[in-house]
Amino acid sequence: MQERLTFRTALLLAFGPLMWAGNAVVGRVVHTLVPPVTLNFLRWTLAFAILLPLGGWIFKRGRGLWSHWRRFALLGLLGVGLYNALQYMALQTSSPINVTLVGASLPMCMLAVGALFFGAQVSRPQVLGALLSLAGVLLVLGRGEWQQLLALRLVPGDIFMLLATVAFAFYSWLLTQPKDPPAIRADWAAFLLAQISFGLLWSGSMTAVEWSLGAAPIQWSWTLAAALVFVAVGPAVLAYRAWGEGMQRVGPNVAGVFINLTPLFATVMSSAFLGEWPHPYHGLAFGLIVGGILVSARR
Repeated sequence: MQERLTFRTALLLAFGPLMWAGNAVVGRVVHTLVPPVTLNFLRWTLAFAILLPLGGWIFKRGRGLWSHWRRFALLGLLGVGLYNALQYMALQTSSPINVTLVGASLPMCMLAVGALFFGAQVSRPQVLGALLSLAGVLLVLGRGEWQQLLALRLVPGDIFMLLATVAFAFYSWLLTQPKDPPAIRADWAAFLLAQISFGLLWSGSMTAVEWSLGAAPIQWSWTLAAALVFVAVGPAVLAYRAWGEGMQRVGPNVAGVFINLTPLFATVMSSAFLGEWPHPYHGLAFGLIVGGILVSARR
């Protein structure tokens, strides 16, 4: 049963966007050092190693992992294989600010996926809040000029991020379905490890394809090593833990609006570390996004 939004739950849901904003900035910093799909595979390999001592018991017989392998394989594909790889691919041609702003279409995508595929009821404030957020996204896609939307030409990064957002919407809704073994569901490390285990198979296959197509060699450095540690610990393990718990408490429709905090955090980080200052239309887009959060949070 879904709970009312509390301050602690709000902190959990805000922590994920904070880490994912850092993920976008770091991904942009190292985009010339490592191919994007390979970066995703290395990230989750480290996350697997971190979680293995905590949740490795799931690999024993009779613990429920293998009898529910189809579900965990799907969660691994959407949350580990597709979403993160597509985001890193988006950062090859787009800035962290634009990538996270396009990702702010998640609330509208959440509502649509929930209503069409999971029989979820949608309230008027949620629709209005999602529409305000979507208006902010369209403003970014039009680069601040509404008339450009009539002849919109999406850069590859925008398209990759839109696809990533759809994948994450399905992933988030699937997390709320009580179809997992109780023991695994009750242990956050085991639950995430089960997803990563299958996600690495998907990500490893995608990495093999990337290298077969002539990916640039990895340029190892202390910068890349530090980036891998950060994206494995923060945006992967800790953020997914916080997001999963917070969303199971209040549901995807309410949790989805918090993803709109990501571009706000990304703008601050980009200004501090990359020197990518926002344009005036980014400010208007931020206002629409914050308005969407406030409206959606109303009962």
